[in-house]
Amino acid sequence: MSTKKETSGASQFNLGEFLTKNSMTIALVVVFVLFYFLTNGRLLYAQNMSNLLLQNGYVLVMACGMLLCILTGGNIDLSVGSVICMVGGLAAVLITNHGVSIFLTIPLCIIVGLLAGIWQGYWIGYVRIPPFITTLGGMFIFRGFGRLILDSKTVSVQDAAFLNIFTAYIKIPGLDTDTRILSPLVIGVVVVAIIFYSTISSRAKKAKKGYRQNSALVDFGRDIIISAVLLFYCYLLCQYKGISVMLLWVVAICLIYHFITSKTAFGRYFYAVGGNEKATKLSGINTNKVYFIAYANMGLLAGLCGLLCLARVGSVNGSTGTSFEMDAIGSCFIGGASAYGGSGKISGVIIGALLLGVINMGMSIMGIGDSWQYVVKGGVLLVAVIFDVVSHRKSGK
Repeated sequence: MSTKKETSGASQFNLGEFLTKNSMTIALVVVFVLFYFLTNGRLLYAQNMSNLLLQNGYVLVMACGMLLCILTGGNIDLSVGSVICMVGGLAAVLITNHGVSIFLTIPLCIIVGLLAGIWQGYWIGYVRIPPFITTLGGMFIFRGFGRLILDSKTVSVQDAAFLNIFTAYIKIPGLDTDTRILSPLVIGVVVVAIIFYSTISSRAKKAKKGYRQNSALVDFGRDIIISAVLLFYCYLLCQYKGISVMLLWVVAICLIYHFITSKTAFGRYFYAVGGNEKATKLSGINTNKVYFIAYANMGLLAGLCGLLCLARVGSVNGSTGTSFEMDAIGSCFIGGASAYGGSGKISGVIIGALLLGVINMGMSIMGIGDSWQYVVKGGVLLVAVIFDVVSHRKSGK
């Protein structure tokens, strides 16, 4: 009789493992339901649900870049809020005060953000200055440049073309009119079809190769829940203004970085460096380059966020972007990124950002001040990190 264990087929459903892996998703659902009742249902108003992603769009974009930094060993970038201030201020001054074309201003500002990231990436990756010190210095330097550019004033932007690139709402001929908006629901149905097709295709490939996989109940149950939430959200968008261009920016960035981190060999380098840098270096991977790219990429996304924030608010001042980096860092750790590096997913980052967004919006609707919002967000972050540390100790990592 053979003692070899069978590795193919579906694994048995393990409730404890399921709850552990999906703890933050469950927490998001619990918090959402809690604030639904605490706000007497106002949290689910169509306008609030539309604004939930729009108000946290910059967090999601920044968190995608911050995840790459964290993957390299629990490192963070403290300067992104200041880069947002600098880039947003530059864009506002160029467009409003000097009349520069937006088609020149936008790429120029993104390049400035990239250069800020390259500056820090060089010191971190090749000179090996600790990321905390390098980005702390960058936080002060870029904030100072931002205030110099703005001349310590508030500068607004009223250029319709610039605002429409980031904040307009999309209307598809034949689906959307002034009195009826159907495009969000149609797009939602298409996305749901893609989700189920992807799951069916993935399961078929794993079965053909004899790989171990989740039970059909787990995979399709997850898809059903995601699809139901997505379609409900699309229905609410139909009740308001439809799909915002900013939402498309956010979704595109999240999908791109999900593909990079989960489907490419290059994306796996970040996990490898965070898991064991010495072994990664011995395997022939240039770890200096990995650090450099992580922080250069963070500067690029911070530059984009500067434009998103400027378009969303309509103005920028010397305090714009303050503590934004904390929201991005918190989203990553709350979403399951390890404080030690080497693990974390874009899907988890999205959940973490939405959890913070629901807390902010729910408490704002209830009329609770910013002070208590900081207390609650800090508590949630601490609990998430404690959970990660305890999990590592139990697993012996």
